[in-house]
Amino acid sequence: MLNRIATPLMPIDRQASLGEIAYTTLKESIISGQIVPGGKLTVRSVALALGVSTTPVRDAIVRLIGEGALVNLGPKTVVVPVLTISTLDEVTKIRLALEGLAAFEATAHIEDADISFLEETQSHISKAMDKEQYADVLRLNKAFHFRLYAASEMPRLVSLIESQWLRIGPSLNDLYPEFAIHRRGVSNHQWAIGGLKDRDATTVRAAIENDLRDGYRRLSNLVLSRQPERSGE
Repeated sequence: MLNRIATPLMPIDRQASLGEIAYTTLKESIISGQIVPGGKLTVRSVALALGVSTTPVRDAIVRLIGEGALVNLGPKTVVVPVLTISTLDEVTKIRLALEGLAAFEATAHIEDADISFLEETQSHISKAMDKEQYADVLRLNKAFHFRLYAASEMPRLVSLIESQWLRIGPSLNDLYPEFAIHRRGVSNHQWAIGGLKDRDATTVRAAIENDLRDGYRRLSNLVLSRQPERSGE
């Protein structure tokens, strides 16, 4: 059984490379927070969920282990690592530099269709929050950020950002329900959209950086609060 996956993985198209698509599908689930920290996966359970053999899934998992998104728990089981304060500090510093730059650069290239997408996505985020559908909130939040970053027209930068989300994505589950109550992310996204409409790159960068800092404050408090329990085990 595939444990602790908020949204079921779907069977994939056999026309394409099974190994590559198994990797992409599993990576997307991790980045968008659909698998929570500590969530256990087995090659067989993922293969059943995707409707493929174990070989492409095993290859995908090996790649994700190499990227730090998964760690070995045993000969047949891997787990999404639990976030530590040192990892959170490092990843947040990197994200502030990379995502702030992507947001700044995107402002000069953003098109009206992109802004419309961001506005529509933010509307869906708010509706999902109202319904306490946090798995959808995380998926839509990822779509919001990466549509903005893609507009920077810097694909290597976006790839670097994606590598950090592989490590932080699952822990974004811990932002809720608090973020839904205070709507911090909503206000930051709206601030960014306003800056994009004004073509104010400094404002857009500040909005995204503020979004990351708000998330950091919430996550760091949670991680630190859990440390005494872990040290006493």
